[in-house]
Amino acid sequence: MSVVTQEAHGPHVPVRLDVERWATCRIRRRVLAVVHTVTAGQRLLEAVRLLEGDCRVQLFFTSAPDVFSNGVAAFLEELNGLVLPWSQAVRTQFDLALAAGHGSLHELHAPVIVLPHGAGHNKIVRGARRGHLVADRGVYGLSRQRLIRDGVLVPETIVLAHQEELTRLGRECPEALRAAEVVGDPCFDRITASLPSRALYREALRTRAHQRLVLACSTWGPHSLLGQRWELLERLVSELPREEYRVAVLLHPHVWNAHGEWQIRSWLAELARWGLAVVSQYTDWVGAVVAADYIVGDHGSVTLYGAMTGAPVLMASLPDADVDSASPMAELSSFAPRLLDDRPLRRQLNRSSAEYQSHRYERVAARISSEPGQFARKMRVLMYRKLRLRAPAVRPTTEPARLPSMVRYDEPGSVVS
Repeated sequence: MSVVTQEAHGPHVPVRLDVERWATCRIRRRVLAVVHTVTAGQRLLEAVRLLEGDCRVQLFFTSAPDVFSNGVAAFLEELNGLVLPWSQAVRTQFDLALAAGHGSLHELHAPVIVLPHGAGHNKIVRGARRGHLVADRGVYGLSRQRLIRDGVLVPETIVLAHQEELTRLGRECPEALRAAEVVGDPCFDRITASLPSRALYREALRTRAHQRLVLACSTWGPHSLLGQRWELLERLVSELPREEYRVAVLLHPHVWNAHGEWQIRSWLAELARWGLAVVSQYTDWVGAVVAADYIVGDHGSVTLYGAMTGAPVLMASLPDADVDSASPMAELSSFAPRLLDDRPLRRQLNRSSAEYQSHRYERVAARISSEPGQFARKMRVLMYRKLRLRAPAVRPTTEPARLPSMVRYDEPGSVVS
C-alpha cells in the first residue's frame, strides 16, 4: 500500500499543485474511491475497474470513518493503490468521488456518485445524525436521513439497480429523484456470467459430483442467521449424511471484521473438523452462491442473489420489521420456506426441491436489476460523463467470478484455493 502523507518534501506527486512537472503520464482527472467498509470496497472495485487503461485518470483510495472500518486497511493494502488519509482526502479537490456508503460524504470536495453496496435496498434502519440516534426509520440508501445534510442533497448521483427503485426513492426522499440514475447491478451480471461454470466452482469447494452443496449465508448483526441460529450450523453438519451433502458457510465481511478473523476461525474450528467448509472472507463469494444446490439464508443480499441460481432458498432467520415490505427481499421471504427447528433438515431440504416454483424465483430475480448485463456499460458512461472525458473505445465486459477458496485449519490465518 502506498499511503500518501504530507511530509517535508510535500505531498505525493498526483496531489501536488505542480503535478505536471513530476508525473510520467499527464493526469487530467483525479478520482477518489471512498471505502467505508470492506463490503463497500468490494462493490467499488466493480466501478473503478471500468477506468482501467485510461492514463488520463489517476485513482486514489481513502478509508472513511465507519463503525465497520476494521479490515479496510488490509483491503487497501492488498490493492497497492495510492491511499490518502481521510484527513487529507477531505482537504483535496477531486473531479469525482465514488462511494458505496454514506457517512461523512458531505466533507468531500468533489461531486459524489453513491452506489448501493448490496442487492438493491431491502433493509429498514433507524436514522442517525452526528452520532445520535433519531426516531425516524427509513430504507437504507434511499432515506432522507442518509441523503440530505443541512437541507442539501449530498450525492450528485445516486446509482440504482432497478427502475422500480425510483418509485421507492420518491416515497422516501422525493428531492433526490433528480439525482437518481438506473445502471443495473454488477453482482447480478457476474452471477449470470458465472452460471455456465458452476461445475468448476463446485470442484473448488470440494463438492463431489453426487453430493448436494448446502450453503449457509449469514449477514451481520443480532438478527442474522449466525446471530439467531448458531445451532443450525451444528445441525447441518451433524444431521445431513456427509456422503450425500457438502455443507459450507459464507459470512458477511462485517462478521469477520467486527469479531476478528482469529475469533471467527476459532468459533468455527470444531464444526470445520466435522466437515463444515468455511468460505474465506478474501474470496469471490459469487462462485460459492452459483455452486450451491440449497441456500439457507437470512435477510442479507447474498440470500437474495441466490434467487438467481435455480437453487431453493430456505429462510433460517428473517426479522420482518427490518425488511422493507416493498422490496424484492420481502417478496422472496413471502414464499421461501422457513427452516424449522422441530423437523429433520433432510426432509425440509427435499421438500423445498419438490415444491420449487421457478417462476416465483425468476420474478424476484428480475426485481434485482432492470438492466441485465448492462452495469459495466452504463456505469462507465455515467463516470465519464461526470468526468467530462470521452470514454475509451474498448467496450467493457463482465467476467465470471474467480474460483472460491476456503479457510484452512492446519495453518493459522491461511486459506486454500
